[in-house]
Amino acid sequence: MPSRKLHFQSPRQLGELYCGREENLELLEQTFDATVLSRDNWVQIEAPSPDAVEAVAEVFNILQEGREQGLNIKNADFQKVANGVANGRQDELRSLYERGTVIKTKRKSIVPKSVGQKSYLAEIFANDVVFGIGPAGTGKTYLAMAAAVSKLLSGDIERIILSRPAVEAGETLGFLPGDLQEKILPYLRPLYDALHDMMSPTDVEKLIERGIIEIAPLAYMRGRTLSNAFVILDEAQNTTPEQMMMFLTRLGEGSQMVVTGDLTQIDIPKARISGLLEVKNILKGIKGVAFHFFDNTDVVRHQLVQRIIEAYDRYRDTHQ
Repeated sequence: MPSRKLHFQSPRQLGELYCGREENLELLEQTFDATVLSRDNWVQIEAPSPDAVEAVAEVFNILQEGREQGLNIKNADFQKVANGVANGRQDELRSLYERGTVIKTKRKSIVPKSVGQKSYLAEIFANDVVFGIGPAGTGKTYLAMAAAVSKLLSGDIERIILSRPAVEAGETLGFLPGDLQEKILPYLRPLYDALHDMMSPTDVEKLIERGIIEIAPLAYMRGRTLSNAFVILDEAQNTTPEQMMMFLTRLGEGSQMVVTGDLTQIDIPKARISGLLEVKNILKGIKGVAFHFFDNTDVVRHQLVQRIIEAYDRYRDTHQ
C-alpha cells in the first residue's frame, strides 16, 4: 500500500498543524480514505492510492506554509484546508499564504482565510476608497482594521479614524443612561474589540488619548477634512444617502477610506433608502474606488454561522 512519512522540527510543531485534535486526523482518514498516524515529530500516511497519500501530505504542507507566514492555526482552518484539498483547490489555498498577504500587528499576524479576503486586502492596498459588502462573519471590518493598524505602525499614516452610524434600535439615545460617551459606546464596542485583538489595551488607550486613534459616531464627521488618516466606516448599510455622501467627501490628502456593511441587515426606517445600497450604482467604475462583495463562503466564524446565513438567504428567496 502506498505510504509516506512526513517529519517536522518538533512534536509541538506537528501538533499545532492539526490543533492537537485526534478528530482532525480522523477527518483526514474519512475524507481521503487513508490511515494517518501521528507520533513524536512525524506523521505516517497510508492509502490505497498514491494520489490520496499526496493529498493528505498536501494538507500538512499547506498548513505548514501558513504557519510559517504567521497563521495561528485553529480547528476551522484545518477543516477548511482539508476540504479545499479534497475539492482540488490546493493552488487556491496555497495562494492565501503568499508573501504580501500577511498583516503584522503588535499582538498577532493576520492571514486572509479565503480567496475573497485576500482579494479584499489587495483592493485595500491598491485603492483610496474601498467598499467591503457582505454577510456577517466575513472579516470585512476586522481586515480593514488590521490594514489600518499595520499602516499606522509602519508610519504610512498618522492616525486611524473609526466611525459607525448610531442607529437607534427601539430606544432613543436621549433615554439611554449616562453621558454622551456612555450612550454611544455600545455602537462602537465592536471597533474597540477589534483594536484590542491587535494591540494591547494600554497602547490603544494611549493612542486614543493622544488622538492618534479616534472612535466616533458618523455625525461627528460633518464639516471635517480627514488628512493622512486611515478612515473606516462600519455598518454603512445604516447610513442615509446624505450621510454617505457627507462621509466620502471628508477624504483628505494622504488618506484612504474603507466602508463596510451588510445589505441584509439594514436598520434604518423602511421609508429611507440605504446610502450603501445607493452608492453601489453611483460610484461604479470610478477610478480609485473599489467594491468587494463577500459571499457565504468567506464566513470565518463558527461553521454554523455560514449555514445560518444560507438558511436565511433561502427563506428570503422563497418569500420575496
